[in-house]
Amino acid sequence: MLTQLKLSHLAAGAIAVLVGYTSSVAIIFQAIEAVGATQAQANSWLVALGLGMGLTTLGLSLWFRMPILTAWSTPGAALLAVGLKDVSLEQAVGAFMFCGLLLTLTGLTGWFERLARLITDSLANALLAGILFKFGLSAFTALGDDTALVAVMGLTFLAGRLWFARYTILGVLLIGGIWAGLAGSFGDFSQLNTSLTLPEAVLPSFNLPVLIGVGLPLYVVTMCSQNMPGTVTLRAAGYTPPVSASMTVTGAATLILAPFGGFAFNLAAITAAICAGPEADDDPKTRYLASAAAGVFYCLVGLGGATVISLFLIAPSALIAAVAGLALLSTIGNSLSQALREETGREAALITFMTAVSGISFFGIGAAFWALVFGLLVNHLFAKPRA
Repeated sequence: MLTQLKLSHLAAGAIAVLVGYTSSVAIIFQAIEAVGATQAQANSWLVALGLGMGLTTLGLSLWFRMPILTAWSTPGAALLAVGLKDVSLEQAVGAFMFCGLLLTLTGLTGWFERLARLITDSLANALLAGILFKFGLSAFTALGDDTALVAVMGLTFLAGRLWFARYTILGVLLIGGIWAGLAGSFGDFSQLNTSLTLPEAVLPSFNLPVLIGVGLPLYVVTMCSQNMPGTVTLRAAGYTPPVSASMTVTGAATLILAPFGGFAFNLAAITAAICAGPEADDDPKTRYLASAAAGVFYCLVGLGGATVISLFLIAPSALIAAVAGLALLSTIGNSLSQALREETGREAALITFMTAVSGISFFGIGAAFWALVFGLLVNHLFAKPRA
């Protein structure tokens, strides 16, 4: 296995972790603040989340030989940031464990995997393109924030596609980092937190209103806004994901790590697309090494805790936006091409794509879920024979 490891695998894994943390770690901090955790407990959350993502990603990737990435539930964290007010940390941990139990049961029963088979390839690709669209667009809107930095990264990307395609994104990251360093675009390094991070358990308290008001919505948004797009991402990349096994593993990880701050784990979509795309490896059969590398990096970040997170936070936002957007351009283009290739079902695919791009939310459930709902309804409508 190690003989097949390439620099492009390490680069894709590192970029996936970088994007995963910087895109939503601020929401995690808001959730921690809402529940009134101490600094030691807050650091424990970062350890639990990093190790949870790393170990589940590493285990699933190596076992199934697929680029399976897991992540913390970003919409779940947003829900917690507003839903944990007046809820004790012990009651919150009880809700996290309840969510983990529901996720585990979902995997063991297999009902979600049967539901995922109803999604056509065109809808899967349209949804993936819609989810990733704003990240691809961010590479261009970042030009207004730091024109010189993003322009240099863009030129490096074009040069890479011409002369060193396998290492294009690695080159973009290195050149962008060097340019930002020389330009003084990084934040104050004196703000780095170098304290040792240790896990700290909190015993759960099971309160029925909190289980229903926090644990159940956390499960719903994790399934609809994270696990469904995560499944679709692998489908669109040409893989047959082990959905039930992944649900069981991430659910069990949530149950075990909830007392330490691991509130919910799920299949990743955006970071998975980085490791499942051609930038990671030309050969789809060995792209799992990119996600395995990401798993190792997640574990290292988790063990580094506050030090690594604070390092991510001082990086210029334009650098992160450009790297993420450029890394996903190929996947967005391929997904749109596959979604609209056949005339049959094109209307459903377009509606799925546009709904996902819109970012709408109803009943606390994000656009990815509604994009699938609308797409499936339109697809069913047009599939009926017309007189």
